Amino acid sequence: MIKLRNGFKVRRYSIVFSLFPIFMVINSTNAQDDIPLSLDSIEIPQSQRQLCFGFSDVSDLRALAICDALNLKQNVKARELSEQWLRSEPSSPGAQFALSEILLTVEGNMPRALFHLNRAEELTNYRNLPEALASGNVQWHYLTLSQLSYVHQLMGDQLRSLEYLERLEQVYGQDVESFRGWPLIKLKQYDAARESANLVLQNSDNERERARAWNTLCAADLASLQPIESLTACDRAIDEDENIADSMNDYDTVYLSNASEVALSLLQMDQAEEYLNRATRYLNTDSVANPWIYKLYLLMNQGRFDESREALDRMLIWREAQEPLVNVMNRAEHFLVTASFLLLAGYSEDAIKLTTTALNQPDRNGSYSADDAQKDSMAALLNMMANRTEYQIRLEQIASMDFLDSLSARVDAFSFQLNAWRSERRAAALFAEFDVLQNRLRPYAPLDVHIPEWIEPEIIGIIGTGVIQNIIEQANSNGAFMLNAGYYHGYKTEVAALQHNDQAVLQEGAAALSQLPAEEVLLRARLAAHMAVAAWDEGEFADALLFYQTAYQQDPSIMRRLNISLPVNISVNESDFTVQVADYLRNSPRFTPHPNGLVLEISEAPDLSICLKTRTGTILSCYTMAAAETQNSKWNAQQLTQMFHTQTFGLGYEISQAQRSILMGSSVILSSQNDRSLQRNRDAVLDR
Repeated sequence: MIKLRNGFKVRRYSIVFSLFPIFMVINSTNAQDDIPLSLDSIEIPQSQRQLCFGFSDVSDLRALAICDALNLKQNVKARELSEQWLRSEPSSPGAQFALSEILLTVEGNMPRALFHLNRAEELTNYRNLPEALASGNVQWHYLTLSQLSYVHQLMGDQLRSLEYLERLEQVYGQDVESFRGWPLIKLKQYDAARESANLVLQNSDNERERARAWNTLCAADLASLQPIESLTACDRAIDEDENIADSMNDYDTVYLSNASEVALSLLQMDQAEEYLNRATRYLNTDSVANPWIYKLYLLMNQGRFDESREALDRMLIWREAQEPLVNVMNRAEHFLVTASFLLLAGYSEDAIKLTTTALNQPDRNGSYSADDAQKDSMAALLNMMANRTEYQIRLEQIASMDFLDSLSARVDAFSFQLNAWRSERRAAALFAEFDVLQNRLRPYAPLDVHIPEWIEPEIIGIIGTGVIQNIIEQANSNGAFMLNAGYYHGYKTEVAALQHNDQAVLQEGAAALSQLPAEEVLLRARLAAHMAVAAWDEGEFADALLFYQTAYQQDPSIMRRLNISLPVNISVNESDFTVQVADYLRNSPRFTPHPNGLVLEISEAPDLSICLKTRTGTILSCYTMAAAETQNSKWNAQQLTQMFHTQTFGLGYEISQAQRSILMGSSVILSSQNDRSLQRNRDAVLDR
């Protein structure tokens, strides 16, 4: 999704800088009648003083002490000083704003910051510039209005954000046109956003304002289902005297991430990765865009799992270094991309926790083009997949248990199935709008939340094939698949698979595989798996085995996610141990005995092992363990069977519990999702 450039650190202070002349006027005139009613006619002098909340001449010693603490990164001291100021002067708008600023930028606590901003507004509700100047609180009033517009934008209330921009213009005569474009984009008022951006380009020479305007035009151009014909607006979203090829722009991670999104929407995979590689060279702690998130998605799409594992670690390093406000903004993105990787790696229970957390946390995505419901739709979709996958894992474990021992495990397994159904219904409600679905089908829809192409076919099952077929054809006629018809045939394959139309699966699947980009490894694996099932049902065993092999080698987890049972010819040496293991494997949902299937070879010498092979002897997966002398044969058979499943249908990466806890963030946050009293206690701590 497209990110808002210049969204952090500078924030509304880019407006505040033009207010310096007001305070020169205050010091040079005693007559209120001489105060100009517009800022345009005032000459802006050069300021040499250190800024405090964006101003050069803040005189309140308490405010200056807080700013000194912030400049020295003494955040606890700054919080204490602001609270002391507020306790001693609860009616001071400066004290209210100072605490709100610390809550927002240092702690990322937007609701509490908004509370104090609202209080500051009540204390400074001035109707015009002379009234604001006469009050002696003009700085705090201006800062309050500016920050209220910004916080409402971040929290998703774009109409309120625009209202506060209007008030800034009415009271201070300030030109805020360059800030209107993004809230209009969020409101999907693309024509109004274009008009606003063009006004800025016609009337402003300010580099930042023009950059915001080009970014707005870029987002508006991308709103169409059809691929954009010109990248001019997106290319010029950076400062006008620079260009995208200039290595000096590598510090601008938002711009490079946006450029990568645009390149992906044009199916320029290599170019998209190059932009992300450049963005990862410099750690930008103030940027809302963590390029490792988008690179991890890209690497997973392409089945580059070793690089994905490394990208996950790099993403975590970047996340831990981010400013608190930025961390609040993109925490859901971190959770969802991590859950996607854990799902592939076989840690579906951890993926459930992450997606549940993402679902239960409020949206703070005002600097992203995606709307508020899209994060929830992605989280619900992934949560459904993770619960279904964990259900399959529990069935695999039950296959090697005695009936009495399996009773409690069966109850647990059913709970995952039930939770998957609940998430499916929630996702279906979020995807219910026709326009949302139609745009969602467009490959790498640049304004929407990022749902990988190998996950998007899951939407068909939750909405229903009848509805989706009509939407697919409508999207196709509107040009959504203009750049590559392989995606169109891929969706048609998914529909045919759900309808059990084997001939259509084979026909549409072949068309999709012949046209899809080679980089779409996981999507191609999904299609190959559907074609394998269809070919096997049609009695085309040789073709089916080739499809099974291809799908498995590209994505070992696909068999669990699609609940596919591999046809296998189990080979044993008739010993009690191998026969027992063979019985467990026959009970597994992953395998169906068949003489024409893949070879599943069980051995107990020299070590205990299970190997999955092709008919020609190519090893697809092997797991070997030494027999535990202190355990009986049955225990060894159960352990071997369960570990073989873990090794075979995951990526084979050992991610420790400690590492997974770090990836998931605070355990308090995770546990609080299911503990209302703990949630209330946490909120009470934050509110103090």
